[in-house]
Amino acid sequence: MTTFRQSRSRLRTPLNRCCPSWLWVCFAALVGTEPRRTQGLKVTSTGLETIQRAEGDSVALGCSYTLSPLDRGEIDIEWSVLSPDTTKKDQMLLSYTSGTKYHHGGPGVAEGFSFAAGNPSKGDASLAISQLSRVHSGTYQCKVKKSPGVDTRKVSLVVKEKPSVPKCWLEGGELVSDAVSLHCRSSKGSTPLKYKWRRESKDPMPAAATQDSATGELRISNHTQSFAGIYLCEVNNAVGAEHCRISLRANKPPNRAAVMGGKAVGSLLLVLILLVFAGLLLWKLKDRQHRDKEFSNEIREDVPPPDSRPVSRHTGRNAGQTPQSAYGWADQNEVSSFIAGRTHNPSSYSQGQTAVKHAPAGYDSKHRYAV
Repeated sequence: MTTFRQSRSRLRTPLNRCCPSWLWVCFAALVGTEPRRTQGLKVTSTGLETIQRAEGDSVALGCSYTLSPLDRGEIDIEWSVLSPDTTKKDQMLLSYTSGTKYHHGGPGVAEGFSFAAGNPSKGDASLAISQLSRVHSGTYQCKVKKSPGVDTRKVSLVVKEKPSVPKCWLEGGELVSDAVSLHCRSSKGSTPLKYKWRRESKDPMPAAATQDSATGELRISNHTQSFAGIYLCEVNNAVGAEHCRISLRANKPPNRAAVMGGKAVGSLLLVLILLVFAGLLLWKLKDRQHRDKEFSNEIREDVPPPDSRPVSRHTGRNAGQTPQSAYGWADQNEVSSFIAGRTHNPSSYSQGQTAVKHAPAGYDSKHRYAV
């Protein structure tokens, strides 16, 4: 017995030397005040941490939880949108406390948000959002608390635009042995958009065909009869898909000799038409010049006589007087009467006057007047 006590005292002596008794007392006090780890309330929702949805759709952000007998307090649930800027406060959306639901942030902010379950205190605090739009994109946090248990879950929501119905069209001829390209393009939709061509008849794609999933082009370098048929183009992104169809034919190439002959005949006909037109135009111009010349000659023949005539050979009684003559249009009968009337009558002269003998008047047949 004495030997055991001596051995124990020898074992304790080194420990007492390095760790005084007061240090053991402090260590025991710290152990007694260490926070207890609880195995109480826990959010059990699993699934994608990032959810992508299309505009106009609805979504439910899961937040299921389980309670523990150790949780004694009131259930408290909060949904909020985390701010990308850590220096700013998060936006509270919904809360549930003491059996009452609360909307936060005003009608414009909380519109479309609601608890998916009628009673969130029964283990399902999921958030429902209807009529999604781009403004709903963000990181959401669910916080469930029932003292002493508390747990949280974060979910990222990305709202995108579905691709619109694409347009299919064809470039190049549909002739056998020629190259042909099929194109597909969607005017709307969140990027990235991916295009894929396939044959509607389930036949394999032509070995000579290459397609670009980014641009939507399907190119066939050597078209053959076996490639003819209906082709379907599908465009998709993370939230939706659309498609369009186009029919591809395989036409035999035309006879090149006949085409060349037809072009030659057409060229000759065109030259002939131009020559005929030029001949008609030249004939028209010459005919017009001839008509203008004839019209000018007719005007010369119908021109009236000059206004003045040469002075008559007959003079007045006085030698100093300027010879006077009266002219007018007259025919031969009128000239004869005029000559007869001018016969000398001696009684018509006054006494002492000498009778003047007048020469007989002549007639100018060209200008049709007496001279």
